[in-house]
Amino acid sequence: MSIRERLETIRRQLPKTTKLIAVSKYHTPEEVMEAYDAGHRLFGENRVQELLPKREALPKDIEWHLIGTLQRNKVKYVVPFVSMIHSIDSVKLLKEVEKECSKQGRKELPVLLQIHISREETKHGFSPEEVKKFLTTELLSELQYTKISGIMGMASLTDDMDKVENEFAEMQELFDELRNGVFKNSPSFSELSMGMTHDYPIAVKHGATIIRVGSAIFS
Repeated sequence: MSIRERLETIRRQLPKTTKLIAVSKYHTPEEVMEAYDAGHRLFGENRVQELLPKREALPKDIEWHLIGTLQRNKVKYVVPFVSMIHSIDSVKLLKEVEKECSKQGRKELPVLLQIHISREETKHGFSPEEVKKFLTTELLSELQYTKISGIMGMASLTDDMDKVENEFAEMQELFDELRNGVFKNSPSFSELSMGMTHDYPIAVKHGATIIRVGSAIFS
């Protein structure tokens, strides 16, 4: 199957409420252009050093999402243009994004808080308890440029789909709790980013509004 055909196959499976991020890490600009020529515009990169040259080489109407771990010293490079940062995994990183938005004149940058649901040591993020505690602090009201638009999580990399489903259900429960609680008056808190190539159908079942798929498109 071609990249176009794989994209169309996935799109047919998704409800209109779910956006598809094509994860282009490790793939060439030429492969990204195949997806672009098929009408796709939302792409995700894990590493700033891969994102920057692709952004320069590819059409400017692409919406780039930074979905991987973001080091604070690299925030300044992505603040001017990314459509969304999915991987805010600490208060320090959130403050750095806010600072750079102010410095660079970025009036609004949507971000997602990364939740550590898999219990795997290689994953990052807030625990559900930590994120609920942090959102009760004054910091939330101090954010002028950084817009918390939802949460992101990665399930365990396992063949145990019951375990994956439990983790996505936990994410959905947390998302609903936050949306109906601290973000009750914030309609922009609307994104639940979870699900990748091996588990996105389960994520969609549990309310994912964004899925991040790479190898099922570019393999």
